[in-house]
Amino acid sequence: MGDSVQEDAVKRDFWPIVLAASAILLITMGIRQSLGLYVAPLNSATGLGIVAISFAMAAGQFVWGVAQPIFAAVADRHGAGPVLFVGAVVLAAGAILTTMASSEFVLALTVGVLMAAGAGAGSFSILIGATAQRLEPEKRALASGFINAGGSLGQFLFAPLNQLLIGLFGWIAAMYAMAVAALATLPLIRPLTREPSLGGPPLSTPVDDAPLNLGRQVLLSTRNGSYWLLHAGFFTCGFHIAFLVTHLPGEVGLCSLPASVASTSLAIIGLANVAGSLAVGSLGTVYRMKWLLFWIYFARAVAIALYLASPRTPMTFYVFAAALGFTWLATVPPTAGLVGKLFGVRYLGTLFGLTLLSHQIGGFFGAWLGGVALVRFGDFAWMWYADMALALAAALINLPIQEARIERTQVPAAAAS
Repeated sequence: MGDSVQEDAVKRDFWPIVLAASAILLITMGIRQSLGLYVAPLNSATGLGIVAISFAMAAGQFVWGVAQPIFAAVADRHGAGPVLFVGAVVLAAGAILTTMASSEFVLALTVGVLMAAGAGAGSFSILIGATAQRLEPEKRALASGFINAGGSLGQFLFAPLNQLLIGLFGWIAAMYAMAVAALATLPLIRPLTREPSLGGPPLSTPVDDAPLNLGRQVLLSTRNGSYWLLHAGFFTCGFHIAFLVTHLPGEVGLCSLPASVASTSLAIIGLANVAGSLAVGSLGTVYRMKWLLFWIYFARAVAIALYLASPRTPMTFYVFAAALGFTWLATVPPTAGLVGKLFGVRYLGTLFGLTLLSHQIGGFFGAWLGGVALVRFGDFAWMWYADMALALAAALINLPIQEARIERTQVPAAAAS
């Protein structure tokens, strides 16, 4: 009777929890993934130069990654509510203070630290970790895909919104609008502050009878080769995404195409990844997740090769965006799922947050080196080649991961008849 009541409560809470997490990620990722549209306006307004602005954006990639395991550890211990509240306030403050930046240091502090840390406190590791602790195991992959789709939908909505606001009212007004959007996440926190209904013990066990606290679980994870392979693959994912989200507007400009092509391409990426995230989240219940990651990274390499061989027209960018978008953040559900399979969900936020740190170290280099390549060589050709090579490497890196086969329930012959 008691178990039945608990299961009914979990089923009833599924959509409020998942929709709230998705909406928060929609806003934080929408703001963060649209910052590339501010590179040219910031350069015109401040005169700091593309390399300095690229460095601030790159610092933001790194800080966003550092913030997640730190905030996730706090959330794993004390709940997600305080973390999400602080993140919303810090993100809004960073957006407002960016409008006052007049030096390289201040820009790095506002965009590179405050906005990045605030977005990190309301991002994947905290939201997926809090959600997984409140849902049945068989629903976690679907929930991760749905939450991830929320982040992608944010990019679809916020890229053209930012471009419109910048065009109509200027970049300062647009940045103030982003601050208001960040504060709009505050009412969405409540469903994620309820006590976990289900979570279960971690799937891994310590080598002795010592209690499996957070520090011990992190130590155990560092001894697992599959966990490090996830880190390596996610590093290349971060390089790829940060390079594109920061410098795709610059690539469009080099092709003498209007800025609207860049914002439309970013929006297409977000919309396509809604489908990709939901599809991969569902496929994770049927196929092994390491194979999903292999095909995602391999598809990226193919898409880049086809782009390099195509004429630079608006349609080329739109098709390229759609192809990349399907895989864009579709790596998140299988990566988080594999961490959950290896170590359970009790400290999933922290352990997945650490993989996101590796993702963002790659993101730092993708954003920064893109600016360096443009200044030194006049275009992004070498970055595209590096991006393609890393995508191929990431595909292969995931294959040795030790993942159990999916157990499919067999219908007895008598029942079938």
